[in-house]
Amino acid sequence: MTSEATGWPLTDPPSVPALTPYDLRCEHRVEPLGIGTDRPRFSWRLASPVRGDRQDAFRLRLERDGVKVWDSGWRTDQRTYVDHGGAPLTSQTDYMWRLEVRDAAGKVCEASATFATGIFHPEEWQARWIEHDYETDPYFEPPVDRDEPRTVRQATIAAPRYYRRSFDLTKPIRRARVYATAHGLYQLQANGRRVGNDELTPGWTDYRYRLAYQTYDVTDLLQEGENVVAAVLGEGWWSGYVGWDTRSHAHHYGKKPQLLAQLVVDHTDGSQTVIATDSSWVERTGPLRFADLLMGESYDARLELGDWSSPGYDAAAWAPAGDVGADISTLIAASTEPVRVTEDLPALEVTRNGDHYIVDLGQNIAGRVRLRVRGAAAGDRIRLRHGEMLESDGSLYTANLRTADATDYYVSAGGEGEFFEPIFTVHGFRYVEIDGYPGELTTADVTGRALHSDTPVAGRFECSDAGVNQLLSNIRWGQRGNFVSVPTDCPQRDERLGWTADAQIFLPTAAYQADVLTFFENWMGDLAVAQTDEGAIPDVIPHVITGRHGTPAWADAATIVPWTLYRTYGDERVLKQAWPTMRRWVDYVRQANPDLIWRNRTSGHYGDWLQVGVRTDRDVLATAYFARSAEFTAAAARVLGLDDEAKRYGELRDRIAAAFVREFVDAEGKVRGDTQTGYLLPLAFGLLPEEHEQAAVKHLVADLEQRGRSLTTGFAGVALLCPILTKYGHSELAYELLHDDRYPSWGYSIRHGATTIWERWDGWTEESGFGPVAMNSFNHYSLGSVGEWLYGGVAGIDQAVDSVAFRQLVIRPRPGGRLTWAEGAYDTPTGRVSTRWEVNDGKFALEVVIPPGTTATVHVPTSDPESVQESKRPLAEQDGIEVLESADRALVCRVPSGSYSFTAAGV
Repeated sequence: MTSEATGWPLTDPPSVPALTPYDLRCEHRVEPLGIGTDRPRFSWRLASPVRGDRQDAFRLRLERDGVKVWDSGWRTDQRTYVDHGGAPLTSQTDYMWRLEVRDAAGKVCEASATFATGIFHPEEWQARWIEHDYETDPYFEPPVDRDEPRTVRQATIAAPRYYRRSFDLTKPIRRARVYATAHGLYQLQANGRRVGNDELTPGWTDYRYRLAYQTYDVTDLLQEGENVVAAVLGEGWWSGYVGWDTRSHAHHYGKKPQLLAQLVVDHTDGSQTVIATDSSWVERTGPLRFADLLMGESYDARLELGDWSSPGYDAAAWAPAGDVGADISTLIAASTEPVRVTEDLPALEVTRNGDHYIVDLGQNIAGRVRLRVRGAAAGDRIRLRHGEMLESDGSLYTANLRTADATDYYVSAGGEGEFFEPIFTVHGFRYVEIDGYPGELTTADVTGRALHSDTPVAGRFECSDAGVNQLLSNIRWGQRGNFVSVPTDCPQRDERLGWTADAQIFLPTAAYQADVLTFFENWMGDLAVAQTDEGAIPDVIPHVITGRHGTPAWADAATIVPWTLYRTYGDERVLKQAWPTMRRWVDYVRQANPDLIWRNRTSGHYGDWLQVGVRTDRDVLATAYFARSAEFTAAAARVLGLDDEAKRYGELRDRIAAAFVREFVDAEGKVRGDTQTGYLLPLAFGLLPEEHEQAAVKHLVADLEQRGRSLTTGFAGVALLCPILTKYGHSELAYELLHDDRYPSWGYSIRHGATTIWERWDGWTEESGFGPVAMNSFNHYSLGSVGEWLYGGVAGIDQAVDSVAFRQLVIRPRPGGRLTWAEGAYDTPTGRVSTRWEVNDGKFALEVVIPPGTTATVHVPTSDPESVQESKRPLAEQDGIEVLESADRALVCRVPSGSYSFTAAGV
């Protein structure tokens, strides 16, 4: 399977004859509904076939119903984003923005897009929270043993509820919007049809402080006359099981799900009808008997309610919903893409194993199954258990799920053409064990449905080596399976928490593969509210279960994530929002460690988590991260114009670096502990003076050589290994690690069938079989952080040290290993950059596309700089190409935007 077989393709920019803006976004989203700010950000990308083309000026005009609201005027600026500079926008309003860009020759091109604002003012909410009222419910059934999963624990989980409200519209409809959220999970319907395609809404935030509401356009679903708006409501993260030990970890936020929804219908005569949740809604149970994110779902088709969400339905026997108040103090507008079904995977194989069927999707995913049921009698019960691996006898391996059942049940109504698909659960699985299926199960009966936050695809990588392509595919699937509302650590077992170190370590790789700005902005909102009064950051965000705060490399996500987002996307608002959290975090560590060696306030201190056969000194790791956080805090202050703070934190960073060398580095450049990660951290973070830098590299290389060119790095070091080796002239060693298929290596898991990144190097080994069941996920992403090097080192798409938003590109491909060619593409905030290189018979060819308005420093690897040509002509004959350096192993030149084709001899 290559990277292009993942079903997560990168959309090509438009083919245009001249400078053209495309991919217009408001608040970094395409035509969003219900934005939560009255001063939004606007951004766009550029495409042009003309070399050296750039945006010389732009103009943005904002309109409401054809009337001008704001005009930026012509700005002679090459930026591709701008903040709204007019009067604050109006709540619940549709807008159009028109963008004009002018190229260097004075030609103007125009594009337009729309967006809508959400509810800005509390008084505009008429909806009240509604829930199940046991006192008025004629269908109440106390939790009893229904022969369903973990019935002892079911006592804490209420059955999902079905809610509806019928109403009449007597005037023509101009526009209709629903604003909805839940304490729990909800799925909306209107007049018998599903509203939107979002899954697991409203998503997971720290509900104590932040609860997102979604906005949907339902204009085309409504009619004059009778209408129905309806919803199914389940537990979700609100009151379902979260984290490990599910015997007790439910009801983190509340005990019962609640619904809040408001339908606003604007009529053509200017009047308005509002239908809001209150006690006029009715509710009852239905065929969905049990639903939990970790445990699974039970659905009894014999109890289906017919056209319960359609007009004309008799709901006289339904019970009034319980009205529990109108507190909307935690509501925020949804700001990032929701979870969606992004790909369907037909079953690859169905086999018998005893009384069970074992279904193989051929790919480990996070999601659910759509099952076609044929030939069942009423009351036939089918069980679907999900797992990532098989035992040696072909049975389903479930020990690593711990207390998560990951089991769904379907009871047939006995009809023809039945289909079952859960709606309020998500499983991590490749294999499904199916019991009780009538007749012969075939591959056509089972479809895997992949769910994840629908972050726009941003990158593509492929090369001549099938093993490396599989690695990239595994990395991408690991990202998809774990970016489910928050950046989780595993989709299968009883955990699925937002571990902070995992997120910050993987972020650079994640950003090459998808536009994750709003995804992480949203998550950083939960990190900010979880910071303690003293300044410590919990290990997991949203903060549940763990009582640990301030762990080195984990809590440092408070500084690393916002700075990485700023450098990647160039949006200063990220730093403005994160600045208080960054400053308080560094001050928290500084106050407890006056000698600047981070020994105190280290909380759980996991060190270089899951390193192999070594133990990196924990004080070394902590102090290196202390310096890194101080560095990024100083950098953020400089961007924000906070000169005094920039100086203070910059000096603090330098003092920490000096203390690090005094404490941990000997005269020969050895770092205490003498481990790979122990060298990688100070080298990557720039903590070593020149006299120690090369010595540390030699010690790092010596350790690798001594171990037969084998890695020992855990979470903290693995992302740095190949980039540091490449930076210091050991790219061939980096390639040997990339191609290695011995234990421990990325290739070892691939050789044994991995289709995602494993949590542990020893998740499964030939000698010992499965690793420790207490912590053994086969779908993770931390060890997949080598993906940053595949894009930035192998494909060669990077930016200069002082560049922001890839404005100053560095194109430096690194041919090596078994590769004869590699190609990559990445959608920078300005536009698409792409590379493709090939080595053939001692000759090197490089094709590069640089987006308008940017420049690139291109490194053409060659032992014969005089042989370098571009478009079959010597560089001296090419206008706009400036040769910067002609060394014995490369020619370095600077080029403006455009397409280039370099060739060289003696690579």
